[in-house]
Amino acid sequence: MTETDISLPANGRTLGATLTTTGDTPGPAALLISGSGPIDRNSNTKRLSIDVMGRIAADLAAEGVGSLRYDKRGVGESEGDYHATGFHDNIADAEAALSALIARPEVDPGRIVVIGHSEGALIATALARTEPLAGVALLAGTAQPGRQVLEWQAAQVAPTLPKPAKVLLKLLRQDIVATQAKRLDRLAASTDYVIRIQLVKVNAKWFREFLAFDPADSLRQAGCPVLAITGSKDIQVDPADVARMSELVPTSFTGHVVDDVSHLLRHEAGPPSVRTYKKQADQPLDPRVVQLLLEWVKTTDRTAVRSDHTQRST
Repeated sequence: MTETDISLPANGRTLGATLTTTGDTPGPAALLISGSGPIDRNSNTKRLSIDVMGRIAADLAAEGVGSLRYDKRGVGESEGDYHATGFHDNIADAEAALSALIARPEVDPGRIVVIGHSEGALIATALARTEPLAGVALLAGTAQPGRQVLEWQAAQVAPTLPKPAKVLLKLLRQDIVATQAKRLDRLAASTDYVIRIQLVKVNAKWFREFLAFDPADSLRQAGCPVLAITGSKDIQVDPADVARMSELVPTSFTGHVVDDVSHLLRHEAGPPSVRTYKKQADQPLDPRVVQLLLEWVKTTDRTAVRSDHTQRST
């Protein structure tokens, strides 16, 4: 495995990136797209290092598959302003990164897959509609509009709050779901790229575009095989969306809901909660998720036939 730091031209700015190659070239490769937030090429932020794409890149390389992963605008070695970047800007940057990967002499352009996690999975669905790919893998992806995703997420997270927080909210007569709805209304009605909510700077442009984005439209138009893997203890996206994707995707579809796996793609033994994320981040990716992904990457191709088999893996 060889890792080379490169700069990607993307929509008038450059993005810091890492190209991972293996011995045999030109060979298969994957574009890796991380989740939401100020995320670097490895899926890490200053507050939490989950390293999803860094680890997947190494796992792919061990199987002879190269990859390209990159920092978001305004993060790491990338130019731009993260807070002023919209959801559709992130799609455009992914398209630019894919074009750069296709042009690399180390890569076989006919054997490229896109692997996205969380927001990255949504971006991958958009690429599946417009780009000639061997396949797309959606890790903790969704099949519902952004607003529904965030409302569902708030309802799942609320019961997992620590007891002191619940008591305080009760004393203040605050309902986390209702409060979330009001904030989403304010974001949807905003016109600036950036606003402040309770003194915190929020990338309003991204939220407006995310709230309105419906991945079902892209899933219906997918032109390549699709893999979807979500954990049964994911409380940020609905695991039931894997079955919804199966109904939407017109090409070959393989879906798995993996027992006791969280949004971070780690094993979660206890009740699902964002409070365990920091502890989870120190653990490896769940080996079942990795195995399912690697097996699919090695066997998928553009000519795969439609196959309906949404599975519950254990």
